Amino acid sequence: MLLRSTFSRIHKYEFFNNFGSLAKVNSLLLDSETAISPSKLKPFSSEDKSLEKVNLISYLINSCGLSPEKAISTSKKVHFDSPERPDAVLDFLTKHGFSKSQIAELVRKRPLLLLSDPEKTLLPKIEFFLQSTGVSKADLFRTISRDPTFLTRSVENQLIPIYNYLKDIIGDEKVVTLLRRGSWVFHRAITKRLVPNVDFLRALGVPSSFIALVLSNFPEAVAQKHDQLKEMVAEVKEMGFDPLKSTFVLALHARSGEGNRALWENCYETYRKWGWSKDDIYMAFKKHPHCMLLSEKKISGVLSFLVTKMGCESRMIAHNPHLLFYSLEKRIIPRCSVIRLLFLKGLVRKDKSLNTILCPAEKYFLDTFVTKYAEALPQLFDIYKGKAVVPEE
Repeated sequence: MLLRSTFSRIHKYEFFNNFGSLAKVNSLLLDSETAISPSKLKPFSSEDKSLEKVNLISYLINSCGLSPEKAISTSKKVHFDSPERPDAVLDFLTKHGFSKSQIAELVRKRPLLLLSDPEKTLLPKIEFFLQSTGVSKADLFRTISRDPTFLTRSVENQLIPIYNYLKDIIGDEKVVTLLRRGSWVFHRAITKRLVPNVDFLRALGVPSSFIALVLSNFPEAVAQKHDQLKEMVAEVKEMGFDPLKSTFVLALHARSGEGNRALWENCYETYRKWGWSKDDIYMAFKKHPHCMLLSEKKISGVLSFLVTKMGCESRMIAHNPHLLFYSLEKRIIPRCSVIRLLFLKGLVRKDKSLNTILCPAEKYFLDTFVTKYAEALPQLFDIYKGKAVVPEE
């Protein structure tokens, strides 16, 4: 509140109307009423520099839409003596359809964009994306506001080569999907990473369809440094993955990058807590590599229900890791509840496999286990929809 009170006083002045004329405004940021530490405004050796800082912060708040806190942080990353260029950038973004919140995000994440030449620097990127890729303006602006780096890349040297290369492998529609997601594959050097990495996978015998699969869904696995990719390939081959199978590229993705490797380790520890051996875990990984990218909450939620409620053996799930990917609330609990009631009534065997219960399409499950017994057990559909519970034995 003290911070906002301070800036409300600053707002009474018209910023840049007479740049450098607000005498001793720095005291507003340093007096005992404010919550701003003097250290946040260093290094300033004169009143003029302090005043310039206040003016900049005020501009970021009033013209760019940043909060006082974010304005202070952003002011450390940009400097300008005149509002002419920043005004031109803001006017350009507004006229092209960026919302106020999107503009604020752009400025906060990439404040140096305020010093860009709108026509020479920003317009060519926007025109390329809208005219050449087919992405909608709404999707493009959402992507750019999340990652302003798209506005800093060379159209000729970066964006066009990457776009054309990806288009030839995965097609226009999937490239646009990557663009909507803001994939940082567009920011990687095509000649140093993407091309040599794809060529390397082809030389290993990885089918084109699997290369397209990983580029469409997990391009970061192919956009890493070439030496790192070679290390990952050697690792997953040693684990027994075959380059001719789709699980090979999925395993590459699961073992690529610090984030995924950290997830892998967390999953390993979670499965161990549920009684899986090292061999169990590696078997599950080979069957479905992405089972090592699930959250602890997801893994424990599914295993807890299947083990404690359905009486399944925990290690049995290691043989069927695809079961971990079904929704607990929308699929596993409703279907298992139906089967449990049918078993209690003696209408199905207790040893019915989870694959038979969870894998079939909904229509098949309803026809086989709900509609078929609806006359004898009219509550089945309510149990399936979560409107009733299975009575205790």
